[in-house]
Amino acid sequence: MTDMQATLDSTRKMAADALDRASASMKDLRSGVSERAGAAQRYVGDYARTGTRYVTENPLKSALIAAAVGAAVAGLIIALRNREDRDTWF
Repeated sequence: MTDMQATLDSTRKMAADALDRASASMKDLRSGVSERAGAAQRYVGDYARTGTRYVTENPLKSALIAAAVGAAVAGLIIALRNREDRDTWF
């Protein structure tokens, strides 16, 4: 076996080992992401159920809160638009 062949074989073995390690790391990463996604889904589901229960138990208060938030967002958008309009005139 020549030095060139030995070097080539060594390089192939190192590349194969690196690929195996990367593959194992990706499997671990996918597993961790999957677990976190499941936990996040449960967390959001808990909030959705809590929110639904609150709206069911307090419909008028919920409607007033939603209207107030909507008015605040609309006011913010109008204020930002007016600000942009003024910036273009001056």
